[in-house]
Amino acid sequence: MKILIVDDDKEIVELLSIYVKNEGYEPVTAYTGKEAITKLATTPDIALMILDVMMPNMSGIEVVKQVRKDSQIPIIIVSAKTADMDKIQGLITGADDYVTKPFNPLEVMARVKSLLRRTHNEVTNNEPDILEVGPLTIKKIVMKF
Repeated sequence: MKILIVDDDKEIVELLSIYVKNEGYEPVTAYTGKEAITKLATTPDIALMILDVMMPNMSGIEVVKQVRKDSQIPIIIVSAKTADMDKIQGLITGADDYVTKPFNPLEVMARVKSLLRRTHNEVTNNEPDILEVGPLTIKKIVMKF
């Protein structure tokens, strides 16, 4: 599974990439909001995004707004903004979780695993792919973003 890590601080991207790799995921990195949008559009199978809020040109909140127009990919905001209103804005905008900096990378990875477990189980439950009732046939289609 691919995890998109977006932060303008290269050290944070490198640190999270190490932890993502150690957990068996494939890190995909971006250093701006615009680059993150491009990576989501061009890189197949990104399962989750870890996103900073304060970035030049396009904030993380703007990225969340853009992504939520056509995707429900899980998003974890990791931000130095610690005020309650900042957290509330991030969550209301569409983020699934919010972690403040400085953070413990192990906590971030626990949150990643929790979100992936929940979203992955929704997609891979044991329901049949085809339901037939009389002459009606319904085929389940799963879309991944």
